[in-house]
Amino acid sequence: MDRSKIATKLAAARTRLILDKPFLGALVLRLPMEGVTAEWCPTTATDARKFYYNPTYIDALSLDETQFILAHEALHCALSHFARRGHRARHRWDIACDFAINPLLVDDNLIPPPGSLLLDQFRGMTAEEIYPLLSEFEDQQTLDNHAYDRENQQGSSGRNERDLPRQDTGGGKHREKQSSEPAAGEEHSDSGDAPEPQPLTPDERERLSVQWQQRLAGAAQQALQSGKLGGTLARMIDHLLQPQLPWRMLLARYMTSSARDDFSYMRPSRREGDFILPSLRSQQIDLIVALDTSGSIDDDDCEQFLSEVDALKGQVRARVTLLACDALLSDQGPWIFEPWEELKLPQSFRGGGGTSFKPVFDWVEQHGLRPEVLIYFTDAEGEFPKNEPDYPVIWLVKGKEKVPWGQRIQLN
Repeated sequence: MDRSKIATKLAAARTRLILDKPFLGALVLRLPMEGVTAEWCPTTATDARKFYYNPTYIDALSLDETQFILAHEALHCALSHFARRGHRARHRWDIACDFAINPLLVDDNLIPPPGSLLLDQFRGMTAEEIYPLLSEFEDQQTLDNHAYDRENQQGSSGRNERDLPRQDTGGGKHREKQSSEPAAGEEHSDSGDAPEPQPLTPDERERLSVQWQQRLAGAAQQALQSGKLGGTLARMIDHLLQPQLPWRMLLARYMTSSARDDFSYMRPSRREGDFILPSLRSQQIDLIVALDTSGSIDDDDCEQFLSEVDALKGQVRARVTLLACDALLSDQGPWIFEPWEELKLPQSFRGGGGTSFKPVFDWVEQHGLRPEVLIYFTDAEGEFPKNEPDYPVIWLVKGKEKVPWGQRIQLN
């Protein structure tokens, strides 16, 4: 195998990306390339600092597939997948990241190599949205090695990846130099014996995340000016560059805005004097919380959701009516919790199978209630009422389904 031809092939693929797809090309240009024949890199890899490749694998790819794999690794970095995992299981997170990236590249007319993780059902979703939906895909493997950390190594990503003994890289000073920002188009190394990269430290993750976000914004600006930024990627970039709020914060903001704490300027009794001064009045609010118990939402998700509502209801003095529904309302409910009572998940539910949201809204109407807000925790796969009620409705959705009305908050 001629190593110089492999280097030429990679350079040609990168050049074509720069010319035809300047957004992706500008990101790829930020990753120095390093050839590796070691066992830890049977295909390609990135540690958010470099693009590692096995020459034998690149030799087997077409030029179009080489463009795809270059853009794939660059997007892992640009989307800060190395910094967004949090406490999620590494292997499942790696799969979610690939399922999120690959449809973006296919929609941009790039050709995926054999073995790429690609499913239409995850198109247009972020890795956070895909992650909770992967229970049946955990036996899958990513084509590349996400080498930015090695926590939970068993079952981790990368074809034939093994946990090799750590090799001394020369101490902290060397690692600091290694993680510093490379110049565009920096060196192309083909030493073939590079050790597996050390995991990113928390400081490196934070610094690289900021650097890659700056690169993402700069690459997007250049591509927009040249008129070569596809609609799907443009929407994704616009979403990523906007300040993001967790669903808990959005839910808290909505609930606290419904709380009836206000100042009253009603005329006081004459015995209190001639001056009209504002006085603070407080009133308990009524919330209805509905749980989708059709099977797609598990007990752990429900308990986490209810714990968040419980923490908020004490702050806003909310009385909560809890309903459980699949195709029918659970005949064990409703469960009513006063502001001072802990909101708990009932031990069990009985329902009729399937999914319909109509019984909950029918129950509210039959009892003549008008809650300050109704919060429905669901995957949004079911039959909706035709008409929107005259009170606020929040849909806290696990999955990618849309809702016909009300406020939709994505559960990440």
